[in-house]
Amino acid sequence: ENAIIKVINRIQDLWIPFRNFWFYHPDMQGSSSIKKVLPVLVPELSYANLEIGEGGAAMNAFLQLLQADVYNNEKEKVLNDLKEYCKMDTLAMVKILEKLQDIISK
Repeated sequence: ENAIIKVINRIQDLWIPFRNFWFYHPDMQGSSSIKKVLPVLVPELSYANLEIGEGGAAMNAFLQLLQADVYNNEKEKVLNDLKEYCKMDTLAMVKILEKLQDIISK
């Protein structure tokens, strides 16, 4: 079996436990979005200090880069802002998973 297929077969959607209300907290306000889940499970992490702090803004910034709507001197900053947003998203998912694993191990 192809190595990439093995990886794909092990991928799990972290959204499922929240979408199905297997884990819920009132502060999530009925939402299963990472922006609502993260402050509940990992309050020390926040998107607040990022230039790009949510998915819609990240998509718009990326689209601007593709459409050359960003001047050359701004491209590096936008790319760095996108990298920081993606880094936070990835870290948030890892920390949420770790917290869920901690909760179910007790």
